[in-house]
Amino acid sequence: MHVQRARRPAASALIVAALLSVSSSAQQQPAAQPSRPASQSFDQLYDQGQQHNAAIKTLTARFTETTTSALLVRPLVARGTLAVERPSRVVLRYSEPDARVIVIDDKTLTTTWPAKQVLDIGAAMGRVQKQFVNGSAAGLRREFTIDDQHVSDTPGAYYVSMVPKRKQILEGLTKLDLWVDRQSLLLKSMRMTFPSGETKTMAFEDVVPNATLPPGTFAIERVSRSGIRN
Repeated sequence: MHVQRARRPAASALIVAALLSVSSSAQQQPAAQPSRPASQSFDQLYDQGQQHNAAIKTLTARFTETTTSALLVRPLVARGTLAVERPSRVVLRYSEPDARVIVIDDKTLTTTWPAKQVLDIGAAMGRVQKQFVNGSAAGLRREFTIDDQHVSDTPGAYYVSMVPKRKQILEGLTKLDLWVDRQSLLLKSMRMTFPSGETKTMAFEDVVPNATLPPGTFAIERVSRSGIRN
């Protein structure tokens, strides 16, 4: 199959979603440790998470994705599950309102909707890994204007907004908002705002770090126990 270059802004949205699925595990803390003080900065939160990052190899979760746009009469809500295998494998399986699959495997993104496509995202994923997964708080501040001083509108959550500084990034993403649980330091939700004004919010539930992933987790088609492909 011919591999195409990733299209914007749709491909950019999927890349960022994959990134946050991975980086949410970097913010995992042992349950026995106290929650982050309210005055703790983004830099301190990031550095604490990175200390535990190496221990997280896989992650699973349920997600609810809400899309708003001037072209939509009402928000579009989709639901599904995701699985992550570090450093660069992600699958999102949508169950509502329609069944579809998105698989990110290193340098390629494969989607089944509206037709099966394979996109080349090597360069973009390289930047994602460098900035978020293997980077530093100081490095992120060079790439983004980070505001962690606002009071969260979600009880029990720590809020951070990130606005890209580089024109190249701004062409695909104008703002990234993150909500992190104050007790567990796991990512609760993220909202991406695009140049068109469209927003895409992903809320995560039942997040399980180091979950056992069954064979075929990252396959586009999976065979169920009944032998039916789904």
